[in-house]
Amino acid sequence: MHLVTFLYVATVARLAELRREADRGDSPVPTAVIIAGLVAAGIAVTGIVLTKAEGWMNGIPTK
Repeated sequence: MHLVTFLYVATVARLAELRREADRGDSPVPTAVIIAGLVAAGIAVTGIVLTKAEGWMNGIPTK
């Protein structure tokens, strides 16, 4: 019976502690949005560089 009482008290104390701490960090959603934006920007830059490089390579005269 003492073990059950201990587990009950420990659970109630932990739940009370979790309710007190309102600031638990930032939501993962803004971080995911930032990462998605950075990936999109990276893809756009890669596409622009690829297009410019192909244009430059096609401009080199051949014999």
